[in-house]
Amino acid sequence: MRREESKIEKLCSFYVSDWHLVTMLLPYIHQELEKEANIVTILENSFEENIKIMLSKLRLKNEKEIMKINWNNVNIKNYNEMQNRIEKIYMDQKNINIVFISGSKEYIKEVHDAIYRQIEELSTKLKNTIIKIVDCYEISEFNGNMKQILDEHDKMLNTTGEKEITEVFDGYCKVNEVG
Repeated sequence: MRREESKIEKLCSFYVSDWHLVTMLLPYIHQELEKEANIVTILENSFEENIKIMLSKLRLKNEKEIMKINWNNVNIKNYNEMQNRIEKIYMDQKNINIVFISGSKEYIKEVHDAIYRQIEELSTKLKNTIIKIVDCYEISEFNGNMKQILDEHDKMLNTTGEKEITEVFDGYCKVNEVG
């Protein structure tokens, strides 16, 4: 896809438990919904109960919008289910589309492959949009590959929001950067 048609930003996030991920994502999602972003989730494990419990303890004015997001898992082997989630990226015709992906390394890779195929096919419908793909990694599973994961992403998402990777990891330098 040509850069002038849409912009794809890749973010990564690391979490230690499902609860940690939920507490990290909710403030960010709340903020992005205020900007009228379209939020899509493609999750290997369901987070719906955690979201419900956490929202019951918070007072967010867009709670109903947050609950409209599909927090249930997606079977990537079910083509129709996967396509339905990916189609949500462009159906709402919003300028900012955020896709949260959480799961095993294989799951995240397969979701990426499917998303990029679909985005390529729909490049004209996604003209002038920003697509943020946020890969959420459980730290215990990916700890050994952290440098590789960071190298594959543009920014990070943590409890304080979107950050440059160098803001979070002092001294970090991408593989293709000299310095």
